[in-house]
Amino acid sequence: MQHVNIGILAHVDAGKTSLTERLLHHAGVIDRIGRVDSGDTQTDSMEMERRRGITIRSAVVSFALDDVHVNLIDTPGHPDFIAEVERALRVLDGVVLVVSAVEGVQAQTRVLMRAVARLRIPVLVFVNKIDRGGARYESLIADLTERLGLSCAVMSEVDGLGTLDARSVPKPFMPSPALAELLAEHSDTFLSAYLENENSLTAEDYRAEVIRQTRRGLVSPVFFGSARTGDGVAEVTAGIRDFLGGAAETASDGELRASVFKIERGNAGEKIAYVRVFSGELRARETVRFHRPGPGGLRVFDGKITAVRVFERGLDTVEAAAGPGRIAKVSGLKEIRIGDRIGVEEGKAEAAHFPPPSLETVVRPVNPADTPALFAGLRDLAELDPLITVAQDDETRRITVRLYGEVQKEVIRETLAEQRGLAVEFTGTQTVCVERPTGVGESVWEIGDGRNPFFATLGLRVGPGAPGSGLTFGLDVELGSLPLAFHKGIEESVAMALSKGLHGWEVVDCAVTVTRTGYFSPISAAGDFRKVAPLAFAEALRRAGTEVLEPVSRFEIELPADAVSATLSRLVEFGGLVTESSIRGARAELGGTLPTGEVHRFDQQLPGLSHGEGLLSTEITGYRPVQGPPPRRVPAPAAL
Repeated sequence: MQHVNIGILAHVDAGKTSLTERLLHHAGVIDRIGRVDSGDTQTDSMEMERRRGITIRSAVVSFALDDVHVNLIDTPGHPDFIAEVERALRVLDGVVLVVSAVEGVQAQTRVLMRAVARLRIPVLVFVNKIDRGGARYESLIADLTERLGLSCAVMSEVDGLGTLDARSVPKPFMPSPALAELLAEHSDTFLSAYLENENSLTAEDYRAEVIRQTRRGLVSPVFFGSARTGDGVAEVTAGIRDFLGGAAETASDGELRASVFKIERGNAGEKIAYVRVFSGELRARETVRFHRPGPGGLRVFDGKITAVRVFERGLDTVEAAAGPGRIAKVSGLKEIRIGDRIGVEEGKAEAAHFPPPSLETVVRPVNPADTPALFAGLRDLAELDPLITVAQDDETRRITVRLYGEVQKEVIRETLAEQRGLAVEFTGTQTVCVERPTGVGESVWEIGDGRNPFFATLGLRVGPGAPGSGLTFGLDVELGSLPLAFHKGIEESVAMALSKGLHGWEVVDCAVTVTRTGYFSPISAAGDFRKVAPLAFAEALRRAGTEVLEPVSRFEIELPADAVSATLSRLVEFGGLVTESSIRGARAELGGTLPTGEVHRFDQQLPGLSHGEGLLSTEITGYRPVQGPPPRRVPAPAAL
């Protein structure tokens, strides 16, 4: 049996969870279709998800379509939980993009599709809500092409569009100049066959070429329907089977390659890792090796698996070995974390497609005696969502949390109350800045110079690196002048020292060069170099100087055309720069950049500016120097 892993992606409220319910019902997994409003859907299992009517954690459900076994991952649509989407994208063979026939391509849709396009994940489109007033057809297909860059192979027509009697009508695979042009654009072989004798190409030839190009991420079949009534769901279900059924790729060497994209806690508090297997096999009672990038390089762990359960039908799992293409719940790996790679080391980890959280808030318990319990609870939450960075200052015991937005803050508050019985409160949210060296500074710490209590001589030169380079580490000394373990200790210690610059922020784009070394054998140890390295780095950085940079977000706003003028004025007040604008009838769209620290304040004012109809989507795109005196992060917490 073939295995395929697909994700359901959409702007919030486009109907992705409703479509998931319909797919499960059509496949015979469930007898009754749940509703988001009623809080009884299969994939929204958290109490908060049911109460709020939004997806917070990715969920896996499984069903069979003839000889194709499908694992479906329902992902959040709210931008505060974009990290969940980030992790799901890394294990998918294909995506079903849900778009409302009324609202069409929305801001968050474009953010999601930019990441999907970078990974060249095959995409099927389900245009939902054809039975709602204002539903569109031709203009919506044009939006999919122009605004998302999709090459659309339209699989449906619609009768009674925009009425309660709307029905999706499957389009037969018939040779046509329009479809031929679409396919020829991506295939010289098909183009040659068409030019040689277009009449020789049959409907099956066209269908086979659409399948081939869909699986390669070149074209996207588009289906119309209604998740509410179930119309068109049978066609998109067949599309998943036919167009995505063979999209999974497996390494031919049979070596174990797997990736962890989610972690949850069992009834006894044990870790259960959700793992996608790309090649090889995961078995219970076997010891596996897994890898994790960290300061100074890749960290390697070994652990023994106690249980492997694969998804079989709906939310049900069964004990079985997990082969290529399967998603399994794996128990027993105590040190496992989200993002770890199991099995063969594949070299440098793939860069994240979504930026880390740019907001930071202080959280404290209403009862001060609960501080230790609060810190422990937050650390557990951070393991389930590693981009929620938790830290505690060594002196003040102040606890800080990094997050994406205010909704995420409320979820943390409710989770701690429900799972730990902890009442907490948050201070105001501040923007997380970074520091970058502005000049070059050097420092040398000699053995026995009076200020150096360690048996290690170390000289460092610190300067600016290329934008986006992170830490670059080099040597101006002979590699053999120190034991390799000493060099490794220096590099790891410097990487950790980057967490606190001159103003308390993380240091980025920094080039560090070792200019001098010395040691006493056999007295000196790697620990001496680990301890002197941050001292030399701090002094060299102080002499180099740093500038504080604030994150900048790209924004997209959809709003009524008559609200553009007032919105533009407010954007300018908040330091925004509008670079794109368009008006389509009564609706308008604005695009540009805005200081990330102003996003929440602007978002709070947008409803009043846009008669309650404005939609804002943002993503961090870079950093810029802070205007005026640089903010200082005081006290700077030590990261866990």
